[in-house]
Amino acid sequence: MNNILVPIGTSPDSSQTLQYAVDFASNFGAQVYVMDVFNVTTAVGSLANVEEKVAKSSKEHLKEVIDQVDTKGVQIKMATYNGDIIDGLKSINKELGIDLIIIAPRSNDIQEELYLGNTSGRIIKQTEIPTLIVPKGTTFTPVKKILTAFGSGILKRSSILTPLVMIKNKFRSEVSLLLVKRPGYTEDDLKVNTALMDLSSHLSITENGTTYLGVTEYFQKEHPDMLCVFRRKRGFFKKLWEKNTIPKSEFFVKIPVLVLSVKKD
Repeated sequence: MNNILVPIGTSPDSSQTLQYAVDFASNFGAQVYVMDVFNVTTAVGSLANVEEKVAKSSKEHLKEVIDQVDTKGVQIKMATYNGDIIDGLKSINKELGIDLIIIAPRSNDIQEELYLGNTSGRIIKQTEIPTLIVPKGTTFTPVKKILTAFGSGILKRSSILTPLVMIKNKFRSEVSLLLVKRPGYTEDDLKVNTALMDLSSHLSITENGTTYLGVTEYFQKEHPDMLCVFRRKRGFFKKLWEKNTIPKSEFFVKIPVLVLSVKKD
């Protein structure tokens, strides 16, 4: 794991997410990139240096966030992008090769309706980069128990599991597998990829309406300190693909969630 990206927005808690990312990265010898996105279009006849001024202001904002963090010797680099955040993420990923994005959910407050807001929701649903969702205020601790939940054991490439494997190996984590048989499942879905099986000696199978309901059922039993799920249209966020926001009524956990990318369908 070499390059970790932290998109920085206007949240006053951005430094907390960055601190977690720095602490996490220090275990892997990884670099951290902080990224700010703005959207400036200049009409004919407008000031030619508007974009330059906004980019400068954006970098100053990033510096302010970085100054609040104990870098612990981790190299932090800044990146700005004029345009849409998804285009920006794809651009920097093409240039650098991002191994992991670390973001915060919208809020930890159960009274707040949304778990993921529009921007974080789009990052989860519209990119193929592995993403770690870290609840605001979470202090990094070595990951000891990971619950990996899925509705299909099919993986086209074992390399999809690389971030999970690296975390498991680094912290000697115990990985539990949970296969959720959902309505309309096929026999192929029940065939678990051998690389996935190699991660754990413990596979549980449950039958439920959604993968999330299956996770909820096992959550209290396992007491994991990280949840790992897969990003695919028939996967964990199945019924949420139509919109970018994710309500807490449909998904809410207070531990880091590792989202891996799978293009099965």
